[in-house]
Amino acid sequence: MSEQKPAEKKLIFSGIQPTGTFTLGNYIGAIRNWAPLQKEYRCVYCVVDEHAITVRIDPAKLRQKTLEAYAQLLACGIDLEKSLLFIQSHVPTHAQLSWVLNCSTQFGELSRMTQFKDKSQKHPDDVNAGLFDYPVLMAADILVYNADLVPVGEDQRQHLELARVIARRFNGRYGDTFTVPEAYIAPVGAKVMSLQEPTKKMSKSDENPNAVILILDDKDTIIRKCKRAVTDSESEVVFREGKDGINNLLTIYSAVTGKTIPEAEKEFDGQGYGTFKLAVGEAVADHLAPVREAYTRLISDKGYLKECYTRCGAEALRYSMRVLNKVYRKVGFVQSELH
Repeated sequence: MSEQKPAEKKLIFSGIQPTGTFTLGNYIGAIRNWAPLQKEYRCVYCVVDEHAITVRIDPAKLRQKTLEAYAQLLACGIDLEKSLLFIQSHVPTHAQLSWVLNCSTQFGELSRMTQFKDKSQKHPDDVNAGLFDYPVLMAADILVYNADLVPVGEDQRQHLELARVIARRFNGRYGDTFTVPEAYIAPVGAKVMSLQEPTKKMSKSDENPNAVILILDDKDTIIRKCKRAVTDSESEVVFREGKDGINNLLTIYSAVTGKTIPEAEKEFDGQGYGTFKLAVGEAVADHLAPVREAYTRLISDKGYLKECYTRCGAEALRYSMRVLNKVYRKVGFVQSELH
């Protein structure tokens, strides 16, 4: 990635926590869109392991999940000739900028973050300062690259808006320093729901394993989960109100085959739910087969993964140091020759 910033090609930053195997919902709704963005934008992608420790996690599991997340992203099409993909803790500029941004963030702004309130209720025995403050680290993740655009879901919009507020406030105090990032609104993607409770979003935290398809599930597992998907007492494969289970399966089938929902309805006209569910399972498994194969190859080659995240991390550090040094000069720190 060139350190120059061509006016015609904007920079996108996106980070993902290493919380385990991505679900079909994660993949269809977000991750599979990351690869196509590489054609139009300079992309900086990051496994945000520092964010992951705001809740208690076993160190060995964190290391394992971080490598697994990295390998999954490569398997999903991130091209290191076009993008940077690194591990957050390898690039200390994120945390260094976060401290400076803390001093341009108001306590009241952080106390209004809805995710802090939600996670505090889920983990009442560990309401730590990192959990309270991590929106500032998220702002630093974005601003240290002067990202133009940030893909966000509804749950992160409040945090992106805080990053924008912090950037404008810093610029107002110290002069033009940061690009004020905009939300990247992806083309409307399919929203994948639980296979067992199709009024709820598919989530890896679901206690029912039959509710969730993971992108690394084998073909038999995927087909079995689709066969067990909740539907209704009718027999018509059609998308309409009141048929949440069938609507969800049609959405999934459309997303992995590229067929429109009306085309899918026509394909299964007059056929029963059993035939339809089997077809959905096979289509999903076939679509994910290249991802599973690539992941299996990548995760078994730890040396190659290390080479990739080390090279990308070094380039991310060089790029972000330029921004951090500018910030340090602006706030009045004595310049160091140690970097």
